Amino acid sequence: MIEQTGVVVALQDEFAEVQALRQGACGSCSATGACGVSLIDRVLGRRRLHLSVLNDIGAQVGERIVLGVPEAALLRAALAAYFVPLMSLIAGAILGRESATLSQLLAPEPASIAGGLIGFVLALRWLRVYSQRLAADPRWRAIMLRRDSESIDVQLN
Repeated sequence: MIEQTGVVVALQDEFAEVQALRQGACGSCSATGACGVSLIDRVLGRRRLHLSVLNDIGAQVGERIVLGVPEAALLRAALAAYFVPLMSLIAGAILGRESATLSQLLAPEPASIAGGLIGFVLALRWLRVYSQRLAADPRWRAIMLRRDSESIDVQLN
């Protein structure tokens, strides 16, 4: 179980809206100036992560809690988000080139580019459906594990 700290910002029925407190390694790493993650954070800023989780520990607004995410869920999400689109792009490019070579109607390079784009777009469409299906499955959702050591008074925007 991967743990993340968060603050309860709202309650609705048996659910709590939790703002995750992101903790990056960017402050302690010596490669801050050359790191892509650090650069993206500086340019785009860090977005706040809001989650709706089942409030089975009875947390109140303003309380600091510890969320848990199953490792399998994180691994599945990473594979779906990174591996599937990349492999689809490559497979589409190869299929486009091979079909152009066999049919001799198009030049291989434009057909390869078109096939790669088609494969990538199809993978993104699949990813949308897949992520919606995973989001609806309670086995893959974040859960409240426990209260953190103290409640905090955080300025939330």
